[in-house]
Amino acid sequence: MNRKKKLLVRISIGLNIFLISLVAWAMVTMNFVNEQVLLTEVQYNLVELDGLIGYQIDESWSEPNMVTIELSEVLNGLWLSITTGEQLGTLSKSDKEILQKLYSRLSQYPKHELYHFGDLTDEDKKNFEDLREALREVGIGLNIAMSDMDSFMIKAEKLVGKINSPIN
Repeated sequence: MNRKKKLLVRISIGLNIFLISLVAWAMVTMNFVNEQVLLTEVQYNLVELDGLIGYQIDESWSEPNMVTIELSEVLNGLWLSITTGEQLGTLSKSDKEILQKLYSRLSQYPKHELYHFGDLTDEDKKNFEDLREALREVGIGLNIAMSDMDSFMIKAEKLVGKINSPIN
């Protein structure tokens, strides 16, 4: 090979290595973003929901709308996680199914809607108390260590199995 061809091959190899590194970095970044959305918008909000239900139990359900508002935050986070994961292509089919089932099961509970707070009956309060117990049984709640994405998905799948459909 002459000198020009050798130089061209070296430049091509260097450029290919750079492009492969760039693609790998982008994939790692997208996975990180998807994981952060799931953990901060879903897991953290479920922990807050656990805490709020416990607080309402201790306070004889003095402000039940706090629970319905937080449930709405959990549902919004689930929806965001599902759509973000789909758009980025980082959510596996099984994880998507788990999150969709969890969204469906949690949607059964009274929740805050625009210009309307969910009214809670005694049965609704009992259902929320059962939800809190289920959250704690699977390892999601106040004073329980937060999980990485894989551990959280295992807990979410267990939670789906513990929430009756329909809840009555």
